[in-house]
Amino acid sequence: MNRDLTDILKDWPYEPGQLNVRIIEGLDGEPRLQLRLDLGVLQMTTHGRPDGKRPHGFESLLDYHESRLDGAIQSPPEEGPETDVAGGEDLDPEITLSNEECRELREEAAQYYHRYVALFVLDDFEGVVRDTTRNLRVLDMCSAYAEDDDDREALEPVRPYITMMRSRALAGRQIAAGEPKSAVLCIDDGIQTLKDYFDERDDEAGFERCEEVNLLKAMRDQLVPKLPVSQKAELRARMRDAISAENYELAAILRDELRQMGDSTRGGDTPRG
Repeated sequence: MNRDLTDILKDWPYEPGQLNVRIIEGLDGEPRLQLRLDLGVLQMTTHGRPDGKRPHGFESLLDYHESRLDGAIQSPPEEGPETDVAGGEDLDPEITLSNEECRELREEAAQYYHRYVALFVLDDFEGVVRDTTRNLRVLDMCSAYAEDDDDREALEPVRPYITMMRSRALAGRQIAAGEPKSAVLCIDDGIQTLKDYFDERDDEAGFERCEEVNLLKAMRDQLVPKLPVSQKAELRARMRDAISAENYELAAILRDELRQMGDSTRGGDTPRG
């Protein structure tokens, strides 16, 4: 067997500054996703764990640990020791994730990151939503169950990026379906999710300078002019509701959308702050 990759790399040149992605048929007849890098090719399955492995018989390590945690938080029987009905093992009501387990989860999440970035290039928005949602579950799990504080925070810096990519994919799916209004709502939800995240961390400045927030706002600005004029009344109603709820950030976003549609809001509709 010739293991030299020279011919494969020569037939598919690397293009600097671009994400070079393609779908090929594997030897087993199943599709494979390939990402061309400067020093080679990264190949992934399109479903399941990208490297095709099934750790502990589960689709991924995340699924394995979620299964463990689900068993650990089940209500114990009224009498007798806590046991796992399936495996006969004692249940630990305070299961935690070790440094090694958190490291493995991060490494696995990196595989899914490579895949959802590649899928985004191919406009496979369903796959991007699936994989970004999955990686957000990893962040939530480590944040809640990691033994070490460093492991709890290790992936948090990438939460805005994953949230942004998920929102873009949700919006892209709606755009492809000819629903720009729904796409704008997806983007607004993503911006609000990021605002809530930074608010919880008491980091208002972080929200203001967040590149992912600015990217979503730019995407929304491109979409708003495509909304039909009939949506103005609904946007005005949403803005009034946001003001009543003292959600001035969302109100300001909706006000800007209306202005781009050529709508002049009345003085009483102007958000404060």
